[in-house]
Amino acid sequence: MIEVKGVTKRFGPTIAVNNLSFEVKKGEVLGFLGPNGAGKTTMMRIITCYMPASDGIVKVAGHDTLTDSFKVRERIGYLPESAPLYLDMDVTDYLSFVAQVRGIPSNVRRERIKKITDACGLEKVLGKDIGTLSKGYRQRVGLAQSLIHDPDILILDEPTTGLDPGQIIEIRELIKRIGREKTIILCSHILPEVSATCDRILIINEGQKVASGTPEELATATEGNITVRAKIHGKDAEIRERLEAMENVIGCRVITGGGSSPSTFVLKAKQEGDIGQEVFKMVVENNYSLSELRIERVSLEDVFLHLTTKEREAE
Repeated sequence: MIEVKGVTKRFGPTIAVNNLSFEVKKGEVLGFLGPNGAGKTTMMRIITCYMPASDGIVKVAGHDTLTDSFKVRERIGYLPESAPLYLDMDVTDYLSFVAQVRGIPSNVRRERIKKITDACGLEKVLGKDIGTLSKGYRQRVGLAQSLIHDPDILILDEPTTGLDPGQIIEIRELIKRIGREKTIILCSHILPEVSATCDRILIINEGQKVASGTPEELATATEGNITVRAKIHGKDAEIRERLEAMENVIGCRVITGGGSSPSTFVLKAKQEGDIGQEVFKMVVENNYSLSELRIERVSLEDVFLHLTTKEREAE
């Protein structure tokens, strides 16, 4: 649905986006991540035809953003970080105005507004001025305006900024429901939200792509080695010796348990083989008692920090 090929955007001597290429497939929810100043919002504005690229090609549903921008805008719903709301209008009048601007015929406008307000949970605030609404409801109104023309593609730039935890959960669930029918690009600094909502993640830094994949793929590529924690009852020195003798174990440290509590053995292991099964087999063969065995995966936060700070640290 979206093709970005070799896109660069310059603002004078500053390069905001640097030779960036990626694709978003139909029905996919893509998390678009990067630190402040990485070029995320600039790229979203290029895709939505708010500004042209300096170099490169962007196509949306087969339409070029430079030569066929009106067709692109028909296919996209856009919620920028600051929702474009008129605070002195009530919710119904505002959505009717947006529907009119979008060219929705008057004979179906009321039905479309009803459908969108139901989908976005706005029934309780219809008729109220937008300026009197909570931040959460304003974000819902902003989302409703982006959906009013039933676009195939939805671009959401920090849709939960400034919301409290309860409002974040509400908007997240709303996006997940919409994602069953739409192609979505979601920009967010709330990494658990991205991990819970998105099918795939694209991370950029200083205008360039540094990684792309599912959360699991990114974690596997980043961690290199696996960390295993095992609580085992027995003689610590003996158990440690047997663990370190395993082919894929790189290192082992012991956190001694107190009293009758078992010690915790923290292993660093290669990704080859099934280290969990190997540890379990060793415990059984030696008549030890195992009370816990878990493999610790790298979080999306760890992946993000690793990919966006390693180059700066190298400098």
